[in-house]
Amino acid sequence: MPIVTADIKIYLSGGAANADPNAALGGLISSVELVDNTLHNLFDKVTGAEALVGDTEYRAIFIKNTHATLTFEGAKVFINSNTPSTDTSIQIALADEAIGVDTIETIANESTAPSGPVFSLADGMANALSIGDLDPGEMKAIWVKWIVGAESVAVLDAATIEVFGDTNY
Repeated sequence: MPIVTADIKIYLSGGAANADPNAALGGLISSVELVDNTLHNLFDKVTGAEALVGDTEYRAIFIKNTHATLTFEGAKVFINSNTPSTDTSIQIALADEAIGVDTIETIANESTAPSGPVFSLADGMANALSIGDLDPGEMKAIWVKWIVGAESVAVLDAATIEVFGDTNY
């Protein structure tokens, strides 16, 4: 049977059992999956003070092939839909660490950029970032950057990051 969507999972970073998205600041892959249908599932609410002066925050997640035998070939990640607000946007970057590494750089706090990764809008499949092949059980870390411009207005913000690839079976 080929790899299906349910075989490719996204996990938080921040330690083996980290369930707090605000603590997903790198380090060890968590056993907790990112919940994709919850408000503020990766970033916290922007306060009025943050919206006034602007805010940039970072989180690290892991994309993992959980299929028992098949390789997820030519995996790529992209932003399928960026934030609806003109005051905000997200960007993504591949972590510098190799595929299969379950521990990455840890940043001091959510406002500290990871050193090395180059962020991109990666908007749409044509501009996707190439992960490469993920063998069974392998993972690759991705950094997500959320930018809130100064004097932003309140809005219900959301964005969608997507992963795609192929498999031979």
